Amino acid sequence: MDLQFTPQELAFRDEVRAFLKDKLPERIAHKVKAGQRLTKADQEEWHAILNARGWLANHWPKAHGGPGWGAVEKFIFDTECALAGGPRIVPFGVNMLGPVLIKYGNEQQKAYWLPRILSGEDWWCQGYSEPGAGSDLASVKTTAVREGDHYIVNGQKTWTTQGQHANMIFCLVRTDREAKAQSGISFLLVDMNSPGVELRPIRTLDGDREVNEVFFTDVKVPAENLVGEENKGWTYAKFLLTYERTGIAGVGFCVAALAKLKVIAARVLKNGQPLDRDPLFAARMARVEIDLENMKTTNLRVIAAVAGGGVPGAESSMLKIRGTEIRQEILSLIRRAMGPYAIPFVEAAQYEGYAEPPLGEPEAATAAANYFNYRKLSIFGGSNEIQKNIISKMILGL
Repeated sequence: MDLQFTPQELAFRDEVRAFLKDKLPERIAHKVKAGQRLTKADQEEWHAILNARGWLANHWPKAHGGPGWGAVEKFIFDTECALAGGPRIVPFGVNMLGPVLIKYGNEQQKAYWLPRILSGEDWWCQGYSEPGAGSDLASVKTTAVREGDHYIVNGQKTWTTQGQHANMIFCLVRTDREAKAQSGISFLLVDMNSPGVELRPIRTLDGDREVNEVFFTDVKVPAENLVGEENKGWTYAKFLLTYERTGIAGVGFCVAALAKLKVIAARVLKNGQPLDRDPLFAARMARVEIDLENMKTTNLRVIAAVAGGGVPGAESSMLKIRGTEIRQEILSLIRRAMGPYAIPFVEAAQYEGYAEPPLGEPEAATAAANYFNYRKLSIFGGSNEIQKNIISKMILGL
């Protein structure tokens, strides 16, 4: 693989940088770089800016509203966005549901739902995990029983990220209780405003309510909201998860976080010397940078395979493992660099408008909260232990 950008790709990078300089709101970029919490309005504003340029769904084909980019263009865009402080694109509609509808949805579903994803008219969340079905998704117990032209849904979903903002949820539901676990599951689109849907927040250690529980009690869902065939949802779920796991790797965000770490390590002093001259700290920084460079190459290979019509398989599990471990290590080093100043937790500092003098380095206010929050990376999207099982079966044949 030629890892040098062509003149055309370098020109595209310049175009992306110019766009970000002109269109990315400085207020939002500051919040991202400071590790502060983004509001729903912040994320919607950025989505609208990208959609106006035609760059929101950058892995969708042109026929459905995407820019028709190749692997390298997408890699460049994601990396430059992260370096500039662009928020992560909320993945559930654009990155997860969109590709499923494009591949498995009927024409009516594509014509109706895809434009609403792009416009932001619908905010989607993911209804996969349940109290007894986390990484073992085949154990889902939420049921959908066909009654005429509707399904009646009963059950519970948990760890529903950003469900408090969503008006729609795509769910794995059991439509055949007698079939083999994977064979009796369907993929259903549910309106969160339907009677019988209840959302309850799960408060995290830092006081946020990013994740939620969703309860379904005799919820009526139009049968036309079934994606693909009944009892074939496991196929669609696996297809979606390969996109989710590849995205969780977050190569661009790793690159941006490493750049931030280097700035901090060059500024913070230990025994009168910059922290990046401390042998142990410098060695950990070097190791994570080497791992990141290796992951960047693998990421390009996987994206190139998808762009050529393939579907990421075990490679997405490899990216998920390494990407989450790298991001966690970088956040751990940032927290360590703050020393004792990372210990105090000031919740107000997580929000825009906090103007009190920082305790120690400016990054100290959010270092511990971000470190603890992102421990989840190696768990959601299928825990890293599950990903290792997938690799051992699909690549090693064990």
